[in-house]
Amino acid sequence: MKKFIVWSLLGMLAVGPVSAQKAGKGKQEVKEASIKFDKTTHDFGTFSEDDPIVKCKFTFTNNGDAPLVIHQAIASCGCTVPTYTRMPVRPGEKGEMEVTYNGTGKFPGRFKKSITVRTNAREPMVRLYISGEMTASEKEKK
Repeated sequence: MKKFIVWSLLGMLAVGPVSAQKAGKGKQEVKEASIKFDKTTHDFGTFSEDDPIVKCKFTFTNNGDAPLVIHQAIASCGCTVPTYTRMPVRPGEKGEMEVTYNGTGKFPGRFKKSITVRTNAREPMVRLYISGEMTASEKEKK
């Protein structure tokens, strides 16, 4: 009889915390940011080595229910520089990321670069891509 009582008490102790955890989960609502870019690729087309610096903008929206923070944006090459909204972007609002490609000193031809964006959103990493073709200088041809 004593064994039955001891085992019954142990069983109740094991089940009690599990049911308390389940009850607590329903009460706590988790708010998350969500980032959605209007586009994730940009093609600069063809541009001359005489004017090697080109820029584009990527616009994003916070579709979540918490403020969105961009922690960092890292380009795959030193010739590509991203600048972005530093302040938290509130739910429903938009932000911008401007990407500058500097082809000075680079060989003419096609290029494709990536920008890795890290955020506090439910999708914490997004990759953006830029591409284009830089043609040889007209001054060298003469």
